[in-house]
Amino acid sequence: MSDRPAPPAAPKPAPSALSPMSAGDTRRGFLFALSAYTIWGALPLYLKALEHVPVLEVLAHRIVWSVPVALAILFVLGRTADLRAAFRAPRVIGMAAVTAALVSVNWGAYFWSIQSGQAVEAALGYYINPLFSILLGALFLGERLSLRQWLAVGLAAIAVAVLTIEAGRLPILALTMTVTWGFYALFKRALPVGPNQGFTLEVLILMPFALGLAVWLHLQGGLHFASAGAMDVALLLGCGVVTAVPLMLYANGAKGLTLSTIALMQYIAPSFIFLIAVFVFGEEMGLGRLVAFPLIWAALVLYTSEVLRRR
Repeated sequence: MSDRPAPPAAPKPAPSALSPMSAGDTRRGFLFALSAYTIWGALPLYLKALEHVPVLEVLAHRIVWSVPVALAILFVLGRTADLRAAFRAPRVIGMAAVTAALVSVNWGAYFWSIQSGQAVEAALGYYINPLFSILLGALFLGERLSLRQWLAVGLAAIAVAVLTIEAGRLPILALTMTVTWGFYALFKRALPVGPNQGFTLEVLILMPFALGLAVWLHLQGGLHFASAGAMDVALLLGCGVVTAVPLMLYANGAKGLTLSTIALMQYIAPSFIFLIAVFVFGEEMGLGRLVAFPLIWAALVLYTSEVLRRR
């Protein structure tokens, strides 16, 4: 690298309030994050094609086939030494085991929501997630919430209450996805490795359990992969790609984006899931959901406006 000082950069025009990316955002980061959220948003279509495969088997394939993809990406990035160092640190392994357990439960609940015709509830869970995350920040990280943020959390709580009253039970799937992903993100912050290395470490920890699950299913005569056709085999093998690639795209995209841009973009995936559930899968909304979803959207407007105000 040359030691010569770089020439002064030409002055940039002030960003417009309507600009898709604010100061501090990069086009590369925006495209990476957009790609990740688009893949996540379209994932129900992929999983729906596997609805005849047991949820636990899909989960096992997602873990097992993520390992070679994640390792290959780390090798290309030249970060395998970080992974080896992590395996020599028992504390890091213990923390990664916790995040791995949380993300596996989150994946399983998500698969079940798609296979059981409850994709709208999955969208609800991921809409509530940022609101739950700011509540966790207040409870565990000592972050002070503004009035807008408390109002946003309150509206989300009212929405959950409406759905509970209508159904006579808590929206278990939505809350499971919200809680597991919220705590996953909280504990992931403390994991002292990079996001790509952390994901690889998690799937490596989960792989023995996934292989054991596959063996158990085979012994029970319920392993679909053993007698699957070419299309199912390709879809199950592809679970590794659709798992690892968007997570790593997101991790690299987040480096080139400001918090407010990420806050706005995180609604892309649940919005896609919601539209697919209603207009492609034909799921019914019902009165409770017609009340609850506008409450959630109003809460997200409050949340996002607070992020933008703090900038």
